[in-house]
Amino acid sequence: MEQQPLLKVDNAGIRFGGLRAVADVEMELHAGELVGLIGPNGAGKTTFFNLLTGVYVPTEGSIFFNGEKLNKLPPYKITRRGVSRTFQNIRLFGELSVIDNVKVAYHSQAKHSIASSIFRMPGHFSGEKEMDHKALDFLKIFALESFKDEKAKNLPYGQQRRLEIARALAANPKLLLLDEPAAGMNPQETRDLMKLISLIRERFDLTVLLIEHDMPLVMGVCERIYVLDHGQMIAQGTPDEIRNNPKVIEAYLGEEVS
Repeated sequence: MEQQPLLKVDNAGIRFGGLRAVADVEMELHAGELVGLIGPNGAGKTTFFNLLTGVYVPTEGSIFFNGEKLNKLPPYKITRRGVSRTFQNIRLFGELSVIDNVKVAYHSQAKHSIASSIFRMPGHFSGEKEMDHKALDFLKIFALESFKDEKAKNLPYGQQRRLEIARALAANPKLLLLDEPAAGMNPQETRDLMKLISLIRERFDLTVLLIEHDMPLVMGVCERIYVLDHGQMIAQGTPDEIRNNPKVIEAYLGEEVS
């Protein structure tokens, strides 16, 4: 029996007024896959991520996660079902400490009640201590434990990127969406990121969907790649198939390939 896809996108799209920003997109991701989503600037990649995470509601088609339709669910409910993401522009809480940025993701899973926190009951302190331990474990994985008390805004850019991924993982996702995680990184930081993405996929038994403009990174870590252009999916396949696909070459070079 064929395994049910973890994520199934069925002819999904969205219109903004008369503009069809994303149209007729189909995609399937199975548990444990590491898949890339590429395309020229303005192709609709981040808009598509916003559809998957409830930031935008599809005006056509359907999105299923673990067999459940996500179309009209708000972002926090989609997160609770196991979909977590990072953003193209880093969205950390700059004034909070590094460890508190990770702990924010744990509060939806907190075992102690709001009342115990308000009245500083024993359950509050034991719950906070447990979250401290979990958050520190994540920071160790990302080599950020020595910065745990530093304000997030004071971290170097590459480490802020790593912290954002750590926070997304702390939400305990089944599907992790990474929106241009290598943006602004130097070549060494990008190589380290490639290793980190593969490590976290295996360690946390994750499915990963990655938007990225850095082609060596995409080709180096992804098993399959989808290509979006002008809001439509124009190709999918292995890295070698995508690398040699005339439609993909045309989309990036802007000229027809004979």
